[in-house]
Amino acid sequence: MNLSPEHLVIAPVLIPFIAGVLLLFLDDRARHVKAFVSVLSTIVLLVISILLLCIVHTDNSANEDRIAVYLLGNWPPPFAINLVLDRLSSMMLVLTAMLALPSLVFSLGRWHKAGVHFHTLFLLLLMGLNGAFLTGDLFNLFVFFEVMLAASYGLVLHGSGLLRVKAGLHYIAINLVASLLFLIGVALIYSVTGTLNMADLAIRIPQINEANRTMLESGAAILSVAFLIKAGMWPLNFWLPTTYAAAPAPSAAIFAIMSKVGIYVLLRLSLLFFGSDPGFPESLGAQILLYGGLATISFGTVGVLASQTPGRFAGFSVLISSGTLLASIGLVQTEVTAGALFYLASSTLAISALFMLIELVERGQNMAASVLAVTMEAFGYDDEETENEEIIGVAIPRTIAVLGTCFAACTILLAGLPPLSGFIAKFVILNALFSPGESGQMHFIPATLWWFLALLIFSGLATLIAMSRSGIRTFWAPPVDTALPRVLLIEIVPVAALLCMTLVLTIQAGPVMRFMEATANSLHAPRPYIEGVMKTQSAVLPQPMETTE
Repeated sequence: MNLSPEHLVIAPVLIPFIAGVLLLFLDDRARHVKAFVSVLSTIVLLVISILLLCIVHTDNSANEDRIAVYLLGNWPPPFAINLVLDRLSSMMLVLTAMLALPSLVFSLGRWHKAGVHFHTLFLLLLMGLNGAFLTGDLFNLFVFFEVMLAASYGLVLHGSGLLRVKAGLHYIAINLVASLLFLIGVALIYSVTGTLNMADLAIRIPQINEANRTMLESGAAILSVAFLIKAGMWPLNFWLPTTYAAAPAPSAAIFAIMSKVGIYVLLRLSLLFFGSDPGFPESLGAQILLYGGLATISFGTVGVLASQTPGRFAGFSVLISSGTLLASIGLVQTEVTAGALFYLASSTLAISALFMLIELVERGQNMAASVLAVTMEAFGYDDEETENEEIIGVAIPRTIAVLGTCFAACTILLAGLPPLSGFIAKFVILNALFSPGESGQMHFIPATLWWFLALLIFSGLATLIAMSRSGIRTFWAPPVDTALPRVLLIEIVPVAALLCMTLVLTIQAGPVMRFMEATANSLHAPRPYIEGVMKTQSAVLPQPMETTE
């Protein structure tokens, strides 16, 4: 059997699907077996994802687009259900696997015992994510989108609890509406174009006459709303901070990549369908992404400053990340897109680590005492020194020291301070904003440019203020009504691993940025993607040998 790269493309979908289904047949008391199978599957998934990334990109062929297409059922395009691997999809596969393995290992400490079928739900979520990043047609994007959401419903409600159930039900209702909008938008687009293959749509959309143009744009707008809900754009993001804060820590950690599914689809489809239009940078769709992204950054910044619980702070940090990416997409500049992709990787890793870190820190805290401390701080009642308390020279326990170090690293990353990857990502974006494109002209008004610059800097300052306030209250304040949290090695290692990945991004910023630039160039010039899909030939099946009697 010839295992070509095209055959390997389907592995990120098959591996979690087969493993997740097989685990359903095991009794839930066999947790060690389930954990072993789940972790092993995720490790294999990570290895295959890295291998696929190496297939589509090496430093020697950075300027050559390598597209691998797998035709399910061996039907020719555009009729085939196809999976398409390029630089962007391979990057998202690797990022998903890099988040999945630490999140899964973290759950082995306690969370995988909190309910039934945790490992199956987790693996099916990975299947939906990988399928959404790989699929080459809109209908199967809907299918993988629903698989991902169905698994996430169970992961949000995992562990029960009144607050978790309440937030989970809101989350389910909102996403059911998004799924309905998704289906309506796909139906409208198909009624006009007669196809749902993304590459085929990129060919047919410019040929649509004016009589059908309104219905096409209506379908695209409805479809965009579904993904803007998932991406968390204001004002469609009211559900996200509460849901992410209420979800179990390993679930919230992997959910950090779920909001990027909407970002991925918007980036992919906007440039694939409308990027060749010279007027696209000034179009209504691009302006909605730009101004909606700026509004999302503003909303997230206010939420970060107002948050009194670390969980909600992490949820609003997701919104700041999404707003930055949406505004970058709306600028429609290759250099900005490259910086946004670097920012996507860095912020997603940092936010995932923060969700797990918050769960470890909160174990030793009395939440009622924390709320009281915030209230006293707001009214200035904690300024008086207490003579009876002797807190000078008290040694910091090793557990608190490790947690505090990880918390400081998350602060530096999310605030965009040097020298870590968060600073590099924001610097690249800001440098691209002030650098003219190939034509020597900027495609946006100066006022919007300065607003984006101001919000990008101010959101980092707000994050620094909020996290510094929370860190001082948690790690440096006198231990009143708190106990030393019991942290297992299997729980702190995943957090450290994610932070080490951001350190690798910092050290290898040059090669990583070359990859991001090549990815951005291929997105803004999608002709190789279209030709790679449409020119894929069906495999020639061996003919059965004729037998003679």
